[in-house]
Amino acid sequence: MTVPTKKQRFQANVLPHLNSAFNLACWLTRSRQDAEDVVQEAYLRAFKFYDGFHGDDSRAWLLTIVRNTFYTWYQDQQKQRQETVFDEDVHDFSAAGMADGNPELLLMQKDSERQLQQALHALPVEFREVMVMRELEELSYKQIAAIVGIPIGTVMSRLGRGRKLLAAILAPARQEA
Repeated sequence: MTVPTKKQRFQANVLPHLNSAFNLACWLTRSRQDAEDVVQEAYLRAFKFYDGFHGDDSRAWLLTIVRNTFYTWYQDQQKQRQETVFDEDVHDFSAAGMADGNPELLLMQKDSERQLQQALHALPVEFREVMVMRELEELSYKQIAAIVGIPIGTVMSRLGRGRKLLAAILAPARQEA
């Protein structure tokens, strides 16, 4: 019986979480291209330090690295005073076909999704990251706390405050409808 190599173990345990890593990076960077760079750097770091990983939750471990890589990237961007341009097409997760071919329903769904995405992007990053991890990635409070490096109570607090901020941002749009 052969012992799996580091590369084989990494591919089996960490590579399956590429979509989650990219999704988190997209929401944090607000740019598909920047997210690709962050995820690539995060995977390089993860592979380099994979021998030091002894846990059983490789997804949370990887997302922690993605988050930390994002903050390093973000600080570099701030130093260079570059603005990240938001590309609305990057986050166009439209539910094509869910309106059963009804153009009016499809338009309403797209508009609702656009409003939600804009509202999420308007949140401060500390609220946006926990909202994305909980609501889109469906991570537990415990996993989010481990990734972000904060107590579970703070995760719950940020989620509560993030939801209130999100509701306040979306309230004017609801009143128009």
